[in-house]
Amino acid sequence: MKNKILIGFFLITNWSIGYSTNCSKLITNELINSIKTEKVISLANTFKATLSSKQITELQFDYTAENIKIWSNLPASLFPRLGIRIGDLNEVQTQAIKNLIKEITGTVQNEGWDEIQQVWMADDFLNTKEEGGKYGAGNYYVAFLGEPSFNGIFEIVVTGHHYTLANTYKNGKLIGVTPRFEAVEPYSFQYNNKTYAPISQERDALSALLNGLTEAQLSIAKSPITYNNILLTPSKNWMFPVEHQGLQIKNLNQLQKKLVLNAIKTYTNDINDDDGKLILAIYEADLDSTYILFNGTTSLTKQNDYIRIDGPKIWLEFSVQRGQVLPNEPYHFHSIWRDRQSDYGGTGK
Repeated sequence: MKNKILIGFFLITNWSIGYSTNCSKLITNELINSIKTEKVISLANTFKATLSSKQITELQFDYTAENIKIWSNLPASLFPRLGIRIGDLNEVQTQAIKNLIKEITGTVQNEGWDEIQQVWMADDFLNTKEEGGKYGAGNYYVAFLGEPSFNGIFEIVVTGHHYTLANTYKNGKLIGVTPRFEAVEPYSFQYNNKTYAPISQERDALSALLNGLTEAQLSIAKSPITYNNILLTPSKNWMFPVEHQGLQIKNLNQLQKKLVLNAIKTYTNDINDDDGKLILAIYEADLDSTYILFNGTTSLTKQNDYIRIDGPKIWLEFSVQRGQVLPNEPYHFHSIWRDRQSDYGGTGK
């Protein structure tokens, strides 16, 4: 296997163990994990079996600390990806990789697999606005780091301009889902006579969180610094601020805490449904030790609007930027989900 760079990668700890000490729940969660991992491995190898030997060399790479940390929010023409280009796959191969991606992502409407497809359509839309062909769903890549199996470690990566997804497995268990990057330009667009607004549910939930705070709480949550992008961009691995900043969630009432969880859920819903619920429960247990920081407006629709949710484990950022392809478009969103303890599964700390 080749030993090269990798784009995008996300890891978690053994969520099923952390979720509950109840024996029956633990056994159930382990069983669910085992069954789902078996299907993931099967679908990964089914996809691989559709490829030629040359294509397999484009798909398969070594799992290394260097590979897992190299990724970008730039188009692949500006930042080359590892893996095989989805646009170069035939119909059978395309369906096989879609089956795999659907298995490792969530089923909630406008989240998970649904959201990925909408982000791809947004890239297709951008491709109609700028010559050169550097945008578009075909310019996303898939790579396997390590051999998909129940022994050892492997990662499935799907990466491109405005979405990077990776799931990592070790000895048959899912151990990683962060960092996970998602973005969109413009906020809303029409494609094939239908209106789409991917990432709108994240923005709506985060804005509702801010608008649910009192003026006094907002003043505590307000950052003295203006953020024109997410802080922990692709190259800033393990660079979490030492101190938490902003408003501590333990000071919120129950309704306000529910709004925080609703916002977090728009991210955990992006991974497969069972693991998403387990991870959300872990973050909920840490909620009183988690903080909110923002700057700009609470609507999250103006350039330099920004919000962060930062806890013992969770790290979420959402940033509003000026459009790049459409500079008069104010709604160019960037967002990232990282984990202070298990980013990259702890690899490369």
